[in-house]
Amino acid sequence: MRYLVEVEREEEGGWLAEVREMPGAVAFGETREEALRAAEALVLRTLADQLEHRELPARKLDITFVAA
Repeated sequence: MRYLVEVEREEEGGWLAEVREMPGAVAFGETREEALRAAEALVLRTLADQLEHRELPARKLDITFVAA
């Protein structure tokens, strides 16, 4: 699975990171790196929850994050 994380600086300060392939996956950070880490953690938590509830097939996952 490949996730594109779009990062943009907010006018009020801080950074916003949005994962296009996962609607609603938006994270905020004081720095660009913090926002990216928060978005990646959000995706991983969501996937773990989906696996736990058998919403994803049990298979080896290959996850890649690309910052844009």
